[in-house]
Amino acid sequence: MKKILSLTVLIFSMSFCFSQEQIIVNDVPMIKYELLEKKIQEEKEVLLVLNFWSTTCAPCVKELPDFMEVNEKYKDNPKFKMLLVSLDRPKDKDRVVQFIKNKKLNAEVVLLDDIKRMNTWIPRFEKNWDGNIPVTIIYKNSEKVHFNDGEMRKTELENIITKNL
Repeated sequence: MKKILSLTVLIFSMSFCFSQEQIIVNDVPMIKYELLEKKIQEEKEVLLVLNFWSTTCAPCVKELPDFMEVNEKYKDNPKFKMLLVSLDRPKDKDRVVQFIKNKKLNAEVVLLDDIKRMNTWIPRFEKNWDGNIPVTIIYKNSEKVHFNDGEMRKTELENIITKNL
C-alpha cells in the first residue's frame, strides 16, 4: 500500500505526465534569461531548435502546427531537440498551459519570465533581432547556425534540420 501511495504522490507531483505518446502539461517552468542561456550551452552534440513565440501572436500560433509535425518526425533522434520559449506574461501562465493542452504541443515549453530585461537579452541571442516574434534560432553543438526572423515554413525548417543533423 505504501508503494502505491508513494507512486501516486510521485505522479501527481510531476510537471509533465506522459500518456499514449502525448504530453499532458500540468505546469510550465518560468525561467530567466541566464537559465535559458545555460540550457542552450548544455545541449552539446544536439541540434536545438529554439522558437520564441506567444499565445497572442497570430504568426506564432499559425506556425506551431508545422513545428509540432517536425518535432514529431525527429523526436526519437537523440541529436535533435526542440524548445518552445513562450514570451507571454507570467500572469498569463495558466493561459499558456491551457494553450499547450488545446493545441497538443509536443515539444518542451518554458515561459521566459524576463520581459523587463528584453533589451539586454535579445541582442545576446541575435544582434539584428528587433524583438518581434516569432523568431527561430537553431543551434548545433551550442553554436548558432541559423536565425529566422518571422514565421518559418515547415519545408524551410526541415531543410535546415536535415542539413545540420
